[in-house]
Amino acid sequence: MKIGNITINTKLALAPMAGVTDLGFRTVCRELGAGYTVTEMVSSKALCYQDKKSIPLLKLGEGEHPAAAQLFGSDPACMEQAAGIAAEVSGADIIDINMGCPVPKVANSGDGSGLMKNPDLAVKVAEAVLRGAGGKPVTVKFRLGWDKGSINCVEFAQAMEQAGVSAVAVHGRTKTQMYAGKANWDYIKAVKEAVSIPVIANGDVFEPEDAVRILKYTGADMAMIGRGCFGNPWLFQRALAALEGREIPPLPPLARRCDTAVRQFELSAAQKGEHIACLEARKHYAWYLKGVPYAGYYKEQISHVSTLEDIYRVTAGIKRDLKDGER
Repeated sequence: MKIGNITINTKLALAPMAGVTDLGFRTVCRELGAGYTVTEMVSSKALCYQDKKSIPLLKLGEGEHPAAAQLFGSDPACMEQAAGIAAEVSGADIIDINMGCPVPKVANSGDGSGLMKNPDLAVKVAEAVLRGAGGKPVTVKFRLGWDKGSINCVEFAQAMEQAGVSAVAVHGRTKTQMYAGKANWDYIKAVKEAVSIPVIANGDVFEPEDAVRILKYTGADMAMIGRGCFGNPWLFQRALAALEGREIPPLPPLARRCDTAVRQFELSAAQKGEHIACLEARKHYAWYLKGVPYAGYYKEQISHVSTLEDIYRVTAGIKRDLKDGER
């Protein structure tokens, strides 16, 4: 499929997730079959006011293409400027606009999924980003609507297409649902039928077979995996096998999964410094141990790590003491 002038030779994308999809995790997911990746969301205001902490979030890995840089904000002038900065700093192929974040401090101030309540402003934002992106394709990620009484994803997608957006990603939940309940794939299907630009389907891809199902059910061009790959980047490798009709490989043994986790944390430390990387590793490493029997003691140890040395020590203990159960 093509997003604007960018060819995407994959059916599997890694969803942008704040505090999760940093350079280290995106690198690991790409190596395991995520053919399209997106940065964590970056505040347009932070870029406009030259906040130095936001620039590293836009850094792509070596050979990380095709990839998108994701911005959020609702001030068209600021979004236009931020798109130019993001395009230049990241070297991303595509600029993505977040119109789906349901977190109250983002949505209640009119950003993220708050824009779904104001489609006219959302169009102005999209047009501004298109002006600022310097010819790079622009995409938009959004939800079904604000709540179940105001589902407007089909009209919203059509408005985005008319504004000149090259593709849309739709998460099959409303803003008020957050991440609860089931994703409704019927609405993603309706969006796909209503627009001629590519549609990326997002929501409840937790098992390899789910990727096959969501694409078949919705007719979408690509499946976007979010929470399903927390501590489980092998979901991409396994979903790819399912999509290609191959036998789905088993998860690697625990020791190898730990090696991958450690590598992820080392990559993150090289990018953002050891201290911050290790604080963030606390939740990531606990995800990697999900479903491992008797892992409670080590999860407690992980919740205190603050150096790579701590991570190496905990990992040695896990490899020595723990074995896989049924995951």
